[in-house]
Order: sequence, then C-alpha cells, then structure tokens
Amino acid sequence: MSPSTPPDSSRWTFPRWTNRLREIGAVAAVGGLVYVVVLLTLLFGPETSAIGYAPDQPVAYSHAVHAGELDIDCRYCHDTVMQTAQAAIPPAATCMNCHASVRAESDKLAPVRAAFESGEPLRWKRVHDLPDFVYFDHSAHVNSGVGCVSCHGRVDRMEVVQQEKALTMGWCLDCHRDPTPYIQPRETVTALDWERSDASVAPAQLIQDYDITPSTDCSTCHR
Repeated sequence: MSPSTPPDSSRWTFPRWTNRLREIGAVAAVGGLVYVVVLLTLLFGPETSAIGYAPDQPVAYSHAVHAGELDIDCRYCHDTVMQTAQAAIPPAATCMNCHASVRAESDKLAPVRAAFESGEPLRWKRVHDLPDFVYFDHSAHVNSGVGCVSCHGRVDRMEVVQQEKALTMGWCLDCHRDPTPYIQPRETVTALDWERSDASVAPAQLIQDYDITPSTDCSTCHR
C-alpha cells in the first residue's frame, strides 16, 4: 500500500468518530458533577430557603420588647392561630389598645396612628412565606402541641423577625415522620422558652393523648 492510499475502513469495528467518545464522556461526567453540586447548593442554601430573611417593616416593631421583655403572649396579636389555618396579623386597633396611652406621641408609631384613624391596614411584609401550592394549617399544628418556636425560632429575642427554619418540604416531612422532638403540652405552645425536663410528660404519651398521626401523603399539603 502506497503512502497516498487511504487505509481500508472495512477493517475497523467502529467508525473513527467514536474515538472521541472518551473525551466526550469525561467532559459529561465532570459537567454532571458540577451540575449536581450547583443544584444541591441552590436547593439547600440559605439564599434559596430564605433562612435569615428579615425584611424592613413599615413600623419598627420589636418582638424582643413585646414578646420578650413584656412577655406578651403570641395569641394576643395572632389571635386566630388556635382556630384557623392563618395566624392573623393584628389590626392597628390592637396596637392602639396599649399605645393610646403608652408612648402615644412617639414618632415611630405615627404609621400605626394613621392606620387606626384611616382604617387602612398597615402593609406588613410577610417573613414566613410558603409557596402558593402548599397548604399549611396553624391550628392543626399548635393544637397538636407543636410550639411556635419549632417553626419560628426565638422571636422573643428578635428586634427584627427573621426566618430561622428552612420550611422546605424535606424539613416538614422530617417532622411528620417523627414528631417526637417537637411535641410539647398544648398549654405551653406559645411559651418560646419552654424546655423539656424530667418532670415533663413524655412526647410519646402526648402523641397518644392528642391522637397525633401526621400524614406524609402528598394531598396533605398539596391540595
């Protein structure tokens, strides 16, 4: 065979272009690994789950003062939390129950006074905001002995409320599969500093007493 004669391709088992499959496979493997790392970072990172989200509010309301120093029960402001799916945001009239006489002339409370006089609600910014396709019932949880602190953290220490928990589907399912660490006596659900002690009723007993059987069926939260 002369140097100018092309090789006989009939002797090859695979076409010549398959020689590049190794390089293509290596690039795909590295690219796939990078994709998985980026995906997991986005799914579970604080930026995606909104951990630490603490928006500025129309009024500089301090939970550290009201729920902490003054020990005002959560239900005074969020008065529907035991009866309905929503934990109500208080109207300006609730604020004025106290602030008609307490710091009544404070400039910080000007928006509250204006809302009270006009009847227009304050435009609070939602901190814990689940997707629209997720159904969550506050009353079902607090009446089962799930304390406010389990989802909201120690708001009694927060000057500005922020999201502390991931609120992801996996996070919710972990609790539904094993609610034991989160169950406490119903009468203590708004006590943000409550801690289990040797004298406390065992969670297993409370689960039995409250007939707690959390579902992991999709239709429970996606309706």
